[in-house]
Parts: sequence; structure tokens; C-alpha cells
Amino acid sequence: ITSAIAIDILPLKLHPFSQSTPTGLDCVGWKRRISSPVIADGSLDKTALTDDVGSEEDLYEDFRSSSHRYGHPGGGGEQLAINELISDGSVVYAEALWDHVTMDDQELGFKAGDVIEVMDATNKEWWWGRILDSEGWFPASFVRLRVNQDEPMEDYPLKVEGGKEDDSSSGTRRFGMGQTTKDQMRTNVINEIISTERDYIKHLKDICEGYIKQCRKRADMFTEEQLKTIFGNIEDIYRCQKKFVKALEKKFNKDHPHLSEVGSCFLEYQTEFQIYSEYCNNHPNACMELSRLTKVNKYVYFFEACRLLQKMIDISLDGFLLTPVQKICKYPLQLAELLKYTNPQHRDFKDVEAALNAMKNVARLINERKRRLENIDKIAQWQSSIEDWEGEDVLVRSSELIYSGELAKISHPQAKSQQRMFFLFDHQLVCCKKDLLRRDILYYKSRINMDDMEILDVEDGKDKDFNISVKNAFKLHCRDTEEVHIFCAKKPEQKQRWLKAFENERRQVQLDQETGFSITEVQKKQAMLNASKQHHTGKPKAVTRPYYDFLMRQKHPTLPTTLPQQQVFMLAEPKRKPSNFWQNISRLTPFRK
Repeated sequence: ITSAIAIDILPLKLHPFSQSTPTGLDCVGWKRRISSPVIADGSLDKTALTDDVGSEEDLYEDFRSSSHRYGHPGGGGEQLAINELISDGSVVYAEALWDHVTMDDQELGFKAGDVIEVMDATNKEWWWGRILDSEGWFPASFVRLRVNQDEPMEDYPLKVEGGKEDDSSSGTRRFGMGQTTKDQMRTNVINEIISTERDYIKHLKDICEGYIKQCRKRADMFTEEQLKTIFGNIEDIYRCQKKFVKALEKKFNKDHPHLSEVGSCFLEYQTEFQIYSEYCNNHPNACMELSRLTKVNKYVYFFEACRLLQKMIDISLDGFLLTPVQKICKYPLQLAELLKYTNPQHRDFKDVEAALNAMKNVARLINERKRRLENIDKIAQWQSSIEDWEGEDVLVRSSELIYSGELAKISHPQAKSQQRMFFLFDHQLVCCKKDLLRRDILYYKSRINMDDMEILDVEDGKDKDFNISVKNAFKLHCRDTEEVHIFCAKKPEQKQRWLKAFENERRQVQLDQETGFSITEVQKKQAMLNASKQHHTGKPKAVTRPYYDFLMRQKHPTLPTTLPQQQVFMLAEPKRKPSNFWQNISRLTPFRK
């Protein structure tokens, strides 16, 4: 693609408030002017874009000389409308989509669900807002405009818990110059859901046709692997969303929008929405690949030309690619607001209530899968630190470290007690031995397949199978081979933690089967490759063991019964008294050379 795009930006004073705050916020009246060939009806003249008026190197130099910062998001009619409302003296409220944590006194911190009064939306990336007595800059992409702007602030809860307001009995509210009902408020929310879905479909279409289609024509610039990294499965998302918006429109009552029954649509597509998990997990890789490519002149020019040819708004590609991540997080907020204005007698009430819980679960599942994929790198690092490893990699069958600790193991036929470190993953229990002198080094000894095992609690006293006295013990019994292992903890509470961990291991395996969670072979191999690269030639493995050291520093908390246990698992090594081994051995002069 070639074009004759002339971009002129007024230079900005470089004075960033923080690492996340854009430059130029302290400059008044800064503008970005784009001049493009335009035909009589006001549309972009694509034929003019192909005129040979200069090389891409010349164009890139124009970008640089005009202080253009590639990747500046923002723009669109919404921002203009906000500024007009504010200038007319209207109060504009936005609701936070995510937490904004900041240490800068010129930025406004808030939590997801907080309502912010927007006071200045002149800048496309950062707006000025107020919460109670606090004012400051905040990222515009972290919020969405409140649907019912005319609703009094005192009647709007700062947080919506489960989609229900505190005073659900209030059937009418006074605002502006008249009155409204829940039905009128529900109409506003329904209209927002439908309109934002249509906008989102247009957005996805622009990415697929404006960027991906053009990139595939340039095999000299992009490989299929690069395109998969940059765009992920956004084409699958586009196909899914097209079907979803059609289902919504069938349920949309144009004459009486408040009677629309859209809850069933979200319930029908809740499983298909799980494809967002793959996209969200890949998004950081997409950002890194884009950052790498846009350091090369021709890619900067190419992506900008794609945007203009597709007549897309003034947002960079990385900004467009962030939208699916924002969209899947926005559904619970929209449904919570819809439920708020849906009477319990409404035919859609139960479906909307169920849809809200379903979309919250989808968001939780996406977050959990992201965490699990991040953990596989740590597991690979841990395995690479173990000496004398034998057999298949841990990642072949496992993706979650459930628990670990030190136990005494007793097995047939010798019935000899051995002190070992155990690491419980989903599907397997790995046994390691500490080095005699360097206690931070572990040697691989064995592993137990947890899929074949049942856990048996053992009372203190003499065990009949092993004919020995045990305390704080439990058994692992193989159903197929009748193989039995007995394990003893040092304290009763340690035993209870292990029994709870085994329960959670089985629960995790069952959940993965139900949700279809799996890690691809490519991801497993990449994690092991990254781990192997971290070890420097000639250095002992103990020097590069950050993950194991991190685990060993953690302390066992009391496991709360109200939280998912995978959120609170910590791993620890029992404290030991300082050893006098070296002081004692130094006195053995016969052993000195």
C-alpha cells in the first residue's frame, strides 16, 4: 500500500507526569492535523492515495520531523460530544471499568465501579475528572460513560454488587425537568447494548478487512506466524460476534425497547465467549511484536495507510487490538446496569440475572487461564533447577503447582522413613531430595501419578499395613496395583493442609476437564526453551533459581474457607536452626590436605 498522506502535528513540550501519563498534557490547545485527499462527497479518495508523491522513507521522516508519536489513540464523535456537554455546563459522569492505581498526585486513582465526574475530555488519551474532593488525570480507556446521565448522583450507587442497587423498591426517579421510570431507564441501557454491539462489529470488520487482509497481501513483510501473533484469533471473535449481534437484534423490540428480552442471548453464547481467553492471553505478545515492527520505518507507514484506506478513526493498531479485551470486561457492567432497571416481574429478569453471573464467570475464567499460562514459565524454571531430572517434563501433564512441603515418606517393602520435599501438581506428586551440604539444591527422586491414587487419613498410633507407629500421617493408595505409601507431617496442621491440597488437586483436574483448559505443545516447548536459556554455562544451577527461592520464602497462611483454595496456596520450607557443621568439620585436622 502506498499513499500520499501528509501529517502535521504541533510539537509538544516534553513533561510527563508519570510513566503512564502522556506527554503534552500541560500544553494548551495542542492539535493534530491530518490532511488527506478528499473527493466531492467528503469521503477519502483512495485513488489519490496511490499517487507516487514520495518514498516511504520520506514520509517516515515527515512523521519524525513533525514530532508524530505513532500509537496515539483516541478521537471520534464521542469525545466531541462530551466536550460540548461540558462546555454547555452539563455534568458528565463515567463509570470505571478497571482499577487505576497511581502514586502521582496529579492523577486520579479509583476502583472498578467508581463513578467519576468528567470535567475535561480535550485530550484523547487522558481526561480530567473528580471523585468527591479529589481531582486529577485518568486514562480515558479505563472508563465508560454512564448510560443515564440525567440520573441524580445521589441516587446512583458507587458500586453495584451483583447488579442490584441498595434501594430496589424505588420505582421512579426525578431528574432533569421531568420524571422517568425504570422502563425508561431500561430503554437507555438496552439501546446502549445494541448500539455498542453494532459499533463493535464494525470495529472488528475494520481490523479483519483493513489490516489482516492487507497484511496477507504483503508476504514480503509478514509471515503467517507474525500475523497469528499480532491478531490472535480475532477473526474467530468476529464470526462469533456477528452471530451474537444477530441474536440480540431478533430479541430487540424496536417499538418498546424496555420489553426486549436479551438475557437469553448472553446465556446462549456464554460458552462461545470463552474464545476471548485465547485472545487475551496472546495480547501481550501482540503488543511486543507490534512494538518491534514499528521500530522499522515501512511498518509505521504501512499500518497508518491501512487505517486511512479503511476510513477508520484516529486510533493506532495497538489501540484497536485492545478493544476485545475491554469488551469482554464490559459485559458484566452492562448486564449489572440492565438488571438494576429490570423489574422482578419482567419476563427478562431471571435471564438477565443468570446472564450477569454467567458473564462474570466468563471473565473469571479468562483471568484464571491467563494466570495459569503465566505459571507454566515458572514451573519450567523450577524443573530446570532440579538436578538429575528423569522422565517426561512436568508440563506434559501438569500446569498448576498446588502445594509443596517437607514430609517423611515410608514405602514397602523396607518401611524405611525418608525425609523428602514434595511438590503437588495437578495429576502428579513430585518427590525430591535435598543436597546434604547445599540445602537449596534438590535432586529428583520419583513421582506419583495422582490420577490412580486415593487419599486415606491415618489415625495416630500403630499402622497395621506397615506395622509401625505413626503420627500426623496419611496414605496414598493405588487402586490398580495396591501400592501404598505413607506420609508423616511434623505437625497436625501441616497434615490438614496436605489433605486439603489433595482435595483441591482433584477439584482442579475436574474443573479443567469441564472447561476444556489445556496448554498447547508449542506453549510447553517454548516455556522449557525459555527456562533452559536462563541458565548460564559454567554456573551452578542454584545460582539461577529465582522461582524456587521465591517459593521457599513463603509462609503457610491459614487457609480461608470462603476463597478458592488455588488463590491462597503458598509453599514453605520448615525453619532450621543455624548449623555448626562447618565449624565442627574444620576441627577434624586428619582430613586436611
